[in-house]
Amino acid sequence: MIKVSMLYPNKEGGRFDVDYYLGHHVPLSVSRFGAALKGYSVEQGINAGLSGSRPPYLFASHLLFDSLEAFHAAFEPHAEELMLDMHNYTDIEMLVQISEVKVSG
Repeated sequence: MIKVSMLYPNKEGGRFDVDYYLGHHVPLSVSRFGAALKGYSVEQGINAGLSGSRPPYLFASHLLFDSLEAFHAAFEPHAEELMLDMHNYTDIEMLVQISEVKVSG
């Protein structure tokens, strides 16, 4: 299993429309990935471990797929649409990490 993580750094002055992201972009993405998507989570940063500290990321989204090939097959036909939609909710450059899940509970 692989996990695709999309991380939005907590950039000073960055724009992030939470309502649009949760109400439109996330459902759009989920619908486009279809049955290839095995699970997902969307997280909003709270702090960096210490009370009152700024979280390093405003949001993090994690998508689970059976394999890297399954992710590419699900994402690539919709890549342009999903990437263009990002401009509707943020001007923050997203970071992506693809990981192999070794342990899950």
